Amino acid sequence: MNGSIVNNKLFLLFVVVFLCVVILFSIVFFFPNSFTPSPKFITVSKGQSFSSLADSLEKREIILNAFTFKIAGRLLGYTQKMRIGKYSFVSGISNLDLLNDLEGGLSTVSTSVTLREGVRAQIFARILKRHIGIDSIRFMKFFADTSLIGIYPNNSPSLEGYLMPNTYNFFWQDDEREIIQRMITEFREFFVDTLQQRMKQLGYSLNDVMTMASIVEGEAVYDDERAIIAGVYYNRLKKRMRLQADPTVLYAVSAVPRRLTRTDLKFESEYNTYLNYGLPPGPINNPGKQSIIAALYPAKHNFIYFVADNNGRHRFAKNYEEHQRNVRLYRKARALAKNGV
Repeated sequence: MNGSIVNNKLFLLFVVVFLCVVILFSIVFFFPNSFTPSPKFITVSKGQSFSSLADSLEKREIILNAFTFKIAGRLLGYTQKMRIGKYSFVSGISNLDLLNDLEGGLSTVSTSVTLREGVRAQIFARILKRHIGIDSIRFMKFFADTSLIGIYPNNSPSLEGYLMPNTYNFFWQDDEREIIQRMITEFREFFVDTLQQRMKQLGYSLNDVMTMASIVEGEAVYDDERAIIAGVYYNRLKKRMRLQADPTVLYAVSAVPRRLTRTDLKFESEYNTYLNYGLPPGPINNPGKQSIIAALYPAKHNFIYFVADNNGRHRFAKNYEEHQRNVRLYRKARALAKNGV
């Protein structure tokens, strides 16, 4: 009789323990983590520990309890299997589903990044670091590999000029080399056979054309002036005149846009077209499609000078005397604008 009572108690104890284990197991793995209806985001970075991620998930209120999430991760062996990326999670997701998402990268979201025309690769690297967490130093390391261009014999000193400006969708900490290859591919798909044939007709190399396009990009504000500006510089090359292009000097003296000084114009650099004849060694920024087309199809005219007005438009001249008149008009207009007239 006593033995039967003991057995019943042991059985009840077993049932209670079993139910507790089942409940605990359900809480750890299957209990929904509920939060506000709108999705919540979390970023998994390179080298981030599982424990740190669990704490971040709890802080962001994506999970109810970091401790139970850590238990689930360790029991399933997921602590070393997280994929880097930016994730979006909806309310009601369980720890098990969340772990599966993190292991498979199933809920990663892309980020739209606009890389504008006329910007240097160094600035692209900073923008990408800020928006998708890339290693900007590693980006610049691959930037030096000109073999990635791969469409034509090329003597460019770097990939400057060939990273096609556009709006791209990238994932968090995408591989730096793959990002560059994607931008190069965008350029290669644009620079089709007809453009390559046009380049041959002009008698210039790919590096020459892209260098000219980058100078046009640095000078032009309005699309209808790009081909005219390109024509000015080609005319100066034909006449064996120095290009005297301000953007080339700026590339040599400063990492950021600013007004040039007279001292800047005397700065010793192979990119300084006030001191050197011909084109600089390579592109000075990453030009857009309109400037590349302008470099390949320059306007035919006799202009060899131009000066910008206060609105970014340019006055073009066929000789120095005409150019000086335009400069005086520009200075007068600037003085009037400064005085509020």
